[in-house]
Amino acid sequence: MKITNIQTKTLKAPLKNPFITSLRRVDALEDLVVIIECDDGSVGFGEGAPTPQITGETMGSMIATIAYIKPHIIGREIEDFDAILGLVHTFIVKNTTAKSALEIALYDLKAKASKVPLYRMLGGTQTTFSTDITISMSEIEKMIADCHDAVALGYDTLKIKIGDNPQKDVERVIAIDAALDKHIKLRLDANQGWSAQESVELLHALEKQNIIAEFIEQPVAAGDIEGLKYIKERVQTPLLADESIFSVKDARKLLEMQAIDYVNIKLAKTAGITQALELADLSKSFGVKCMIGCMLEGPISVAAGVHVASAKADIITMLDLDAVSLLASHSVETSIEFNEHEIILSEDVGLGVSLR
Repeated sequence: MKITNIQTKTLKAPLKNPFITSLRRVDALEDLVVIIECDDGSVGFGEGAPTPQITGETMGSMIATIAYIKPHIIGREIEDFDAILGLVHTFIVKNTTAKSALEIALYDLKAKASKVPLYRMLGGTQTTFSTDITISMSEIEKMIADCHDAVALGYDTLKIKIGDNPQKDVERVIAIDAALDKHIKLRLDANQGWSAQESVELLHALEKQNIIAEFIEQPVAAGDIEGLKYIKERVQTPLLADESIFSVKDARKLLEMQAIDYVNIKLAKTAGITQALELADLSKSFGVKCMIGCMLEGPISVAAGVHVASAKADIITMLDLDAVSLLASHSVETSIEFNEHEIILSEDVGLGVSLR
């Protein structure tokens, strides 16, 4: 299987509701799809979401990155898989989402060449998963209504977006907790919206109300490593790092400092599947569980995340792969079942996705 062409397309899709965090508001999905073609007719699909507030990438920079790497990959045999991955990661630094989209497409092709689903190629066996769903930041009444809608759809784990106003954040969480049945689990995500001291004060305020979320995700700025450790040492609520971890090196530092309880793996930050798997293995060596999350992405990227979750199901015990459920429609054909909170992998070779 020789690579003969690489092209990109834009995937646009409306959202059911605006996606609002302390960092941004998104009203419609616009992702970059990477399509790698081979001489035997095989096609591999990858995808990435430009998220300048987190990875620093825009649609334009991602397209340019793919175009820059493309000449170095054309003509290579997919059997030289490791060498091709090396080219993707050495010819340009950073640009993690663009590299992830390329990696996903390459892994799709590799699994198709092996005639197995990607998760099986990676050593996975689990096929059924449960994900949370994100409740966007808004006024309290709207967030409570969105929570009830999600529960009615079968979700029992809700990720609550907060971080724009510390006092209001506490009021939101207390009101949401009071409005829901006790079996509903809450995950809190402040998206770097608080200082370390604010984080401790706000979490103590919630804990005094007997509200201990499943975790608090990235309450402080990505670079505030000492702030994460300060929080972990002072609260009961488990602490999950997201934007602070892009690489295995980032995670190792935090784990050695004992600064976090959980690691959030996102392919757009790890530059694809390879380092995501390494990050899961590193976390396992420290006895730290992982969540696999996503940006606001389409079914191709999310599918790749589910395959990785299957490959490392012993350490990736939490899923935040709700992006497909947030879309009103999309143009991706997939044999994977996205049934709101339930995601089921198929036996189709590769990722199990294609474009309509």
